[in-house]
This record gives sequence, C-alpha cells and structure tokens, in this order.
Amino acid sequence: MPYSHHSHSGQFCAHARDTLEGVVKAAIEKNMQVFALTEHMPRERQDMYPEEVAAGYTEKKLLDIFSDYYIEALRLQSKYATELNILIGTEIDWIRPSSKDFIENLFSAFQLQLFVGSVHHVHGIPIDYTAELFQEARRTSGGSDERLFEDYFDLQRDMLEALKPPIVGHFDLIRLKSDAPDLSFVEMQGVWRKICRNLGLIASYGGILELNSAALRKGLDEPYPNAEICKEFLALGGQFTLSDDSHGIDHIASHYRDVLGFAEKVGIRQITFLEQGPATKDSQLPGVTAKTTRLFQLQRHPFFASCRAS
Repeated sequence: MPYSHHSHSGQFCAHARDTLEGVVKAAIEKNMQVFALTEHMPRERQDMYPEEVAAGYTEKKLLDIFSDYYIEALRLQSKYATELNILIGTEIDWIRPSSKDFIENLFSAFQLQLFVGSVHHVHGIPIDYTAELFQEARRTSGGSDERLFEDYFDLQRDMLEALKPPIVGHFDLIRLKSDAPDLSFVEMQGVWRKICRNLGLIASYGGILELNSAALRKGLDEPYPNAEICKEFLALGGQFTLSDDSHGIDHIASHYRDVLGFAEKVGIRQITFLEQGPATKDSQLPGVTAKTTRLFQLQRHPFFASCRAS
C-alpha cells in the first residue's frame, strides 16, 4: 500500500547517493507498493549546480545522463515488475519561460509516465541549495523574504499554466532557507493571494499536491506544503499524495509516520496514488491510473510499524 512519487539516486543525480537499482531494491524491502523514479531533467549550462560545474558537465553530458537513466529505469521496471509498481518519470525544473520548450522537447524524446512539476530557481538562482544562494535570490527580489516568496509563486503559476503537472512538487519549497521556515504565509497578504491563486489552478485541472516528507528530514516542523496551505487546498477539493523525495536509500519513506499524523491533523481523509494502468482523468498521462485510499487504511498498514519517525 505505501508509495512515493518523487525520488532520486546518486547514479544519476550528483547530489544524491546510491545506485538506482539499490534504491529500487530498498523500496521493495520496505514493502512499497508504488515507487516513482523521477530523476532531475537535464538543464541548460547556466542552470547547472556547483557540483555539476565542478565535474565539468556540459548540456550534452546531462542529456546523456538522463538517457542512461531512462534505459536503466526501463530495465528495472521490467526486472522487478512482479515485486514493485515502478513508474518512470522526471522532476522538471521550471526556471524561465524558455523552460517550456526545453521540457516539451524532453517529453517528445522520452516516453515518461509522469512528471513532478517543481521550481528550484528564482531569477535563475537556486533557492534550496545553500543559504548564500538563497540570499542572492532574495537580494535580486528586493531584499525581503516576502518579495522573494511572491516571485517564487508567480514563477510557479507560470509553470502550472504552461504544463499542468500531474503532481506538484514541494509546493512551498521557498521557505526552506528563509529566515523563518515555519512561518505563516497567511500573514503576508500578497504572498497568500498568490498561493491561493496557484492552488485554484491546480484544483481546476485535477493536479495532485505531494505531501513531501523531505521538509521534516531537513528540520522543518511541517512537510511541504504546510498546514495552512493543505487546509486551503482541501477546501477546494484538492487531492494529495505521498512522496519522500528520497536522494538515496536512507531517505526512502523517511518520516512517513509523521506525515500521516500531520495529514490527519489538517483533515486529509484520503490519499491519491498513481500506478500503471488505463489512463484516468486525474493521472494526466497515458498508461497511468489514479486511485485513492483512505488515510486510516494507510495508518493501519504494517509498513508503518517499521517507518522511521522524527
């Protein structure tokens, strides 16, 4: 029954650990039902991370890495078909308007089953990588977290309108490196209006918000998105799924018990998940079915007895 719709491996992501097969085998050992492989999409040279620049990566190198990932993912999907429902996808990076063409070309080249729509850069600067880079992005926005938050959610709006991602990744990632990562967005009226606008867009096309446990792993009080955002999306009839955003074996299903407790507290009563099967409206992509399970059923599953809490 347990699942994750967002994962990475050290084999194909420079800031992750472990081989992709090692990650898949660990998911099987944890009795996962669905595990989505979502390595980062290739990016333009100007958007590479410091470790990629240090390694001398080129745009062609990143594309070759993604191609190798896709081939390996297909092999693993076939090899472990009877043990784990593996979905092959990617986490896209919306950075600027030209990202749309770059992403659509990627979708044309590879037959992906899903994608996680994420924003990791504002003004072309990574906002979740280091405090120094976050501060640079903040200065570019005018010097305050509030202004940077507004720019982030405007960029996210552009992504939602252009691509309508079936799963929206770490909706409020922008708070991770901020001065007060567990703050209330509601108190920032301009930011909150943009958040509500974006949630309305997601609900309008049937998108799914991931409850991303990586925020807890990184020391935040609540997963992405925080409670007030979840409650607003619930009021719109929005759907939620589970993701660990794992970057290696140790992260798989990390803090999942905490996430379920959080979900119950904010009033989430069912969880949506994707798996291979006839396409449905909510899955957005061919060959993928969207299903739901009641939260109490997840809570009673033996899997969660072995999940690491905070």
